Amino acid sequence: MTQTRAALRPTVLTALLAALLSVLLAPAPASAASLQEVTGFGGNPGALKMYRYIPDGLPAGRPVVVALHGCTQNAAGYASGTGWTTLADRWGFSVVLPQQQSGNNLSQCFNWFESADIKRGQGEAASVAQMVDRQLADVSGDPSRVYVTGLSAGGGMTAVMMAAYPEKFAAGGIVAGLPYGCAQAAGTAYVCMYVGATQTPAQWGDRVRAARPGYTGPWPALTVFQGTADYTVKPANMTALVDQWTNVHGADRTADVSDTVAGYPHRVYRGPSGNAAVETYSITGMGHGQPVDPGSGDAQCGAAGSYFLDVNLCAAYRLGKAWQLG
Repeated sequence: MTQTRAALRPTVLTALLAALLSVLLAPAPASAASLQEVTGFGGNPGALKMYRYIPDGLPAGRPVVVALHGCTQNAAGYASGTGWTTLADRWGFSVVLPQQQSGNNLSQCFNWFESADIKRGQGEAASVAQMVDRQLADVSGDPSRVYVTGLSAGGGMTAVMMAAYPEKFAAGGIVAGLPYGCAQAAGTAYVCMYVGATQTPAQWGDRVRAARPGYTGPWPALTVFQGTADYTVKPANMTALVDQWTNVHGADRTADVSDTVAGYPHRVYRGPSGNAAVETYSITGMGHGQPVDPGSGDAQCGAAGSYFLDVNLCAAYRLGKAWQLG
């Protein structure tokens, strides 16, 4: 019996070594999805860069989210800081991330205040529209489920895209941003940001309607996030956004829903059809930045950092739920 056991030992050791070697020498798993730069997406009159995130194995017919960074930021930082790429993996959609170049704006701000960049068919607005077309073609995305969002100057450019290309977007999300045509109404971008422009709801709405002459709808729904202690883009701009887009949708300025989400005032303004036309989150005590809620919980996303503010509410998650992405 002793001899039998001794005779078995080399066989057992050989089998164990073979198993270990098979694990060590096995091919590495396919790398996870990462941010990719895309070139040749159109005439690119605004001279922007295009980046995108496509989850591994993404099927055809999925939504597309366009996410526009703020000043001093870039596509990669905004992708991870907001949580959009995490949600893309979880829910199955692709993300387009335009990036500003210093040759256009030294502070890397999208030029939401330059007339040459905010009109249909020209400048930065046209470049972003071309990115959408390229992405839809490459991933066979659902053209009826394209969304646009951005922070600060990216929020201003979000309003531009909703106004100049309303047929391309089902909805938009503006974080600490500004209404379309605000700089012209206020006289300068800085007056618009630090004080706010004085316009009636009809005047605000007329600026949007003039951006796409003859267009009668449907118009993108709008969600706005704004810190009450934001001294870079004053909260008056959220009021102006509500005035502008309720007017465009033919909704009144009396909220149909007034409650709290994560402890913050939340309002919903419904259009004539009963759908949410405008939705607002007023983040009490928050300064200038993107609301995030780092963690592994279902409603958590984003990473705290410069202009990514941990307020226990993740804007990307709330937008994704409003847009039925997941």
